[in-house]
Amino acid sequence: MEHSSLRRVGLRRGILYVIVAALLWSTGGIGIKAVADSALKVTFYRSLFAAIALMLFLGRRVWGRRWTSTPAFIASVISYGACLTAFVVATKWTTAANAIFLQYAGVIWVLLFSPIVVREPMRARDVVAIVAAMAGMALFFVGRFETRGMAGNVMALVSSVFFAALILSLRREQRAAQAAVTWGNLACAAALLPFVARDLALTPRSFAVLAFLGIFQIALAYFFFVKGLEHVTATQASLTGMLEPVSNPIWVFLFLGERPSLYAFAGAAVVLAAIGWHTVTSQPIAEMPAVD
Repeated sequence: MEHSSLRRVGLRRGILYVIVAALLWSTGGIGIKAVADSALKVTFYRSLFAAIALMLFLGRRVWGRRWTSTPAFIASVISYGACLTAFVVATKWTTAANAIFLQYAGVIWVLLFSPIVVREPMRARDVVAIVAAMAGMALFFVGRFETRGMAGNVMALVSSVFFAALILSLRREQRAAQAAVTWGNLACAAALLPFVARDLALTPRSFAVLAFLGIFQIALAYFFFVKGLEHVTATQASLTGMLEPVSNPIWVFLFLGERPSLYAFAGAAVVLAAIGWHTVTSQPIAEMPAVD
């Protein structure tokens, strides 16, 4: 009974960590709209500030261990940088609504590949919750999803693949997850530097906003997300992470006055209901699958 209670506490704590991460991620919409800098420049500085913050905060947990030879670590770093970059490109080539909706198709890839990559079984409850949440997401973007910009839509789907690969690789290599996110941010910034090198100047406003995005919206968010993955399955983490696209327009409405449609409110309710139902009906895993 004592072990069961401890596992249940761990499950709740893990879900809470992922919720905090998703809410922090969702503040990106406010920050990105608050600056006039290009998408690539925003991504570069966001990743740079995040890498610096994580290196200072985590210290030896990043520098003092030999993670770089493990396939899961390398996959995490590559997936992180590729996910962020592909999403930025998708946002430039298609609408923001298309990009974020298609990126969260990654939740489906996580569901399908979890049994293979991290040895977590696919349950009927997971399938029902994800189908319902995706339906809610579809409502959320009624009237905003467009078929134009097919190249951007393809890039958003590519981003969804790397999004799923990131979650699965972080779940697989839990001991190295914090280091992988740190080096992933550094790799992303290094990859984007040639594209923004001629325009590195920042206004005081842009510096403050991008520092916030890097330190809180990325670094702190991924710190909590990685902590959450220690206690919940990859499917639970990716489903709970769908609070991000639901919360994003709410922040934009509160701070910038952009009012979501009634469809968006309905979609948000469906997504929240799916996440809530899945969370309430989830049982603690007797022992988190060993994936080393």
